[in-house]
Amino acid sequence: MSGQKAVTPSAEGIAAAVKVSKGRGLPPVHLWNPPFCGDLDMRIARDGTWFYLGTPIGRFELVRLFSSILRKEGDRYFLVTPVEKVGITVDDAPFVAVDFEAHGQGCDQVLTFTTHVGDTAEAGPDHPIRVARDPETGEPSPYVLIRAELEALIDRKSFYRLVELGAHHDDWFGLWSHGTFFPVIPSAELDDS
Repeated sequence: MSGQKAVTPSAEGIAAAVKVSKGRGLPPVHLWNPPFCGDLDMRIARDGTWFYLGTPIGRFELVRLFSSILRKEGDRYFLVTPVEKVGITVDDAPFVAVDFEAHGQGCDQVLTFTTHVGDTAEAGPDHPIRVARDPETGEPSPYVLIRAELEALIDRKSFYRLVELGAHHDDWFGLWSHGTFFPVIPSAELDDS
């Protein structure tokens, strides 16, 4: 941002977002259409750490607040309040799923994920799990949709635990949740290893 004035979310904008959502869960950022005010020197690293002007944001409450006003439009991410919209950088996914609980078995199983900022989502048709594989190494990167196009990267320890719950279905190895099967890897690739 050389030569540009640093853009920051205004106290007015944040206060308006908090007021609108007070006691009602997440703010309705999908309903707000404020003017774009520029890009903010804020970044979410792949491990879920939020940075402002290159420095990690250490206050969980502030990170939680910012995460509640996050919106994705196309390939870009924004912090949105009723009065302004600022662009931020996200290295991979804006959230990290740091834990999950499994209830039931087989196709009746329900997987409930918790993110590093305290959001929860039950995997299923509205919150699908997907696995992207690095084209060079084949290394899997698993994700679960948390809300409105915002995904969480499932951390390694949770993914290893998920694999223990996996099953084969229609020539794929994958995971069941809420009656939906989420493919992870072709069964044939597991048989070859």
